[in-house]
Formats: sequence, C-alpha cells, structure tokens
Amino acid sequence: MATFLPFISTVFIALSAIFVAVGWYYIAKRNIEAHRKVMFWAAILAVVFFATYLSKTLFIGSTSFGGPEEVETYYQIFLLFHITMATIAAVLGIIQLVTGYKNNLKLHRKLGATTSIIWFISATTGIAVYLLLYIIYDPGETTHLFRAILG
Repeated sequence: MATFLPFISTVFIALSAIFVAVGWYYIAKRNIEAHRKVMFWAAILAVVFFATYLSKTLFIGSTSFGGPEEVETYYQIFLLFHITMATIAAVLGIIQLVTGYKNNLKLHRKLGATTSIIWFISATTGIAVYLLLYIIYDPGETTHLFRAILG
C-alpha cells in the first residue's frame, strides 16, 4: 500500500497534465466547449491526485530518499523546486477555474499559458520524484512529512 498509492497519485497527475495539454490544443483551435470539458476533467484528475497524495501522506507518511548520500542533496533541491512549482500550479489552477467559470476571460487568457507551463513542470517533476523515490532507487524510510523532506 505504501508504494501503490504514490503510483496511483502519479498516474492521476500525469493524466491531469495530459488533459491540460489537450485543453490547450482545443482553445488554440477556438473550440471553447471542448476546452471547458477537458479542463474540467483535468481539474477533477488533479483533485483525485491531491486526495490520494494527502491520504498517503497523512495515514502512511512520507517516504524519504533512499538513494546514495552523494545524490541526496541534489534530490532535496529538486524536491523543493517541485513543491514550489506544484504550489504555484495549484494556486494558478484554482484562479484559472474561477476566472473561466466566471467568464473573466481577460485574466483567464492572460494567465492561461503560464499556468499550463507551470502545471507541466509540476507534473513532470512530480513524476521524476516518484521515479527517484520508488523506481530508480529503493524507497527510504516512510516517516513524518518534514523528516522525509529534510532528511
């Protein structure tokens, strides 16, 4: 279960990023209705990701880096970059949903490309974190969130 939930959450954030890319394609083609539908599902997939991630973190704990010590500092810097991008992506994503549904298209258009790019960076680095924690290296200890992040 400790490795299954991270896999599932990674799948959902990857799917969310794919849906954002498809939504970007639709809006570039001026297919507003398809854009709305796809972006709605991108948001749903992101919420499922977050619920899965949060459940694993709260009920099981966070997994520390299990790779070699000489790589750990680089991993921690990368992880902090990912966390920063994920936080920015989440805030911008919420703003995009609100501005889109409230038809505040001036702000929605202004933030759209930036939000999508940050979302892709967040999803890609999240997948890389998963690979580093569970696939490339053996998982480290599963422990309290801050201990896992800071070593």
